[in-house]
Amino acid sequence: MSSLLKVDSALKTKVDAFREQITSEAEHLVASFFPKKLLELDAFLKEPILNVSDLKEIHSDITFKIPDPILLSNSHDGLDTLNAKKRKLEDGVEENCQGGTKMPMMSEGMMKSNAKLVDLIERVKPEIRTLIEKCNTVKMWVQLLIPRIEDGNNFGVSIQEETVAELRTVEGEAASYLDQISRYYITRAKLVSKIAKYPHVEDYRKTVSEIDEKEYISLKIIVSELRNQYVTLHDMILKNIEKIKKPRSCNSEALY
Repeated sequence: MSSLLKVDSALKTKVDAFREQITSEAEHLVASFFPKKLLELDAFLKEPILNVSDLKEIHSDITFKIPDPILLSNSHDGLDTLNAKKRKLEDGVEENCQGGTKMPMMSEGMMKSNAKLVDLIERVKPEIRTLIEKCNTVKMWVQLLIPRIEDGNNFGVSIQEETVAELRTVEGEAASYLDQISRYYITRAKLVSKIAKYPHVEDYRKTVSEIDEKEYISLKIIVSELRNQYVTLHDMILKNIEKIKKPRSCNSEALY
């Protein structure tokens, strides 16, 4: 069959070396890295940072001060000040169209993120990226083990395909965790902007605390899911390693 397509011998040697590298790396991941990583994540789940009993401990202070009430005074016609139109600018200030006075909305300077959650996120994100990268390597290894398409004796091939599908699912779920973290920052930024604009509305401040608590719980669930995915993949591949590495039995030829 190889005579139907001419392949450069130098390139074929490099491709074969790449296949051997993927095989060696993937087998090491399944046999050694996955069990070690699941134990690390299990220990991480037991650390105090992920076992805060009172969620108020992860709240961050909102430093925007409530401004003093503005006293309105009548001008010559008694309505000039009250009817002055204001327009909003993109740079976060308001300009009075009548007098041209700019009023900064962020008088307290830059509003800091929740430092405790940022530290936790910076620990979790590398774990998510690691799982995605390692799953991609193992998936490539299993795909390279899939034999050419033939009629019959495809039970082992179906196991390989199910393994690839599971690895692809884990990759997708891990990528969604990164999207979830991005959405947290965006949602919190919008709420903080609302507080800067309406510092006298207490509900916005409480909503920021609720968002922080929700993200903390989500991060703990993410770490738990990462651990569980390592356990599941390790167990699934080990149980089916024979069919994954040799999907077709050589004994079928003896039947004829």
